[in-house]
Amino acid sequence: MFDLDGTVYLGDRPIQGTIDFIKRNLAHREIFFLTNNTSKNLADYTRKLAGFGIDVGLERILSPLLPLVDYLKDQNLRCIYPVGNTSFQTYLREQMPEIRFTSEDDCQAVVLGYDTELTYQKLADSCLLLQRSGVRFLSTHPDMVCPSAKGPLPDTGSFVRLYEGATGRLPELVFGKPNTLVLSPLLKRFRQEEMVMVGDRLTTDKVLAENAGIDFILVLSGEAQRKDLPALERQPTLVLDDLGAL
Repeated sequence: MFDLDGTVYLGDRPIQGTIDFIKRNLAHREIFFLTNNTSKNLADYTRKLAGFGIDVGLERILSPLLPLVDYLKDQNLRCIYPVGNTSFQTYLREQMPEIRFTSEDDCQAVVLGYDTELTYQKLADSCLLLQRSGVRFLSTHPDMVCPSAKGPLPDTGSFVRLYEGATGRLPELVFGKPNTLVLSPLLKRFRQEEMVMVGDRLTTDKVLAENAGIDFILVLSGEAQRKDLPALERQPTLVLDDLGAL
């Protein structure tokens, strides 16, 4: 399983060593791509990977969107207030045609994604909803920042800090890395010793691997740096600049 941003590419810039490794092994290994970024849907990622010469189907993309939709269906949460961009909202509507977005009294949950179209009105509406004890609070992932070629950008974890300050509430469930919910389809198919997570983040990718009981390869092409390693209680299985070294 490969993390994407910071591992396979950085923004629109390919990390060529890792991309070459994936191309060499795509026909010989079961390779999946795992992202916490819910500002894009699964098809967006297949198109982006195709632009780097990696052709895979939707079944190879794992995202918090998948367990989120499963959970909304299982809990019969059909009336929600989404704090997410157009792509996020479109995906939810495609997967759940019966869903209704509302800030009225019948709202059952505020669902927070990586909203790249965030407005003060969305913040105000959702904060008012969260002051009602019966409205649930769900979030797609905990990342504080999203990497970009120009530097880190505020991500959903940063938004959560704002909500905590304004409402005193934290999400009751976070679906993305390091929660193993996002890996559940693969954990049902493969033994732990058959799996390895490749990523650039210690707080999400590495912790996910540890939570799932699988090996972890840290690449230094994104967030983590070699100077971060001595302070770790548990070291990665392997540390590389990128997978071009293999």
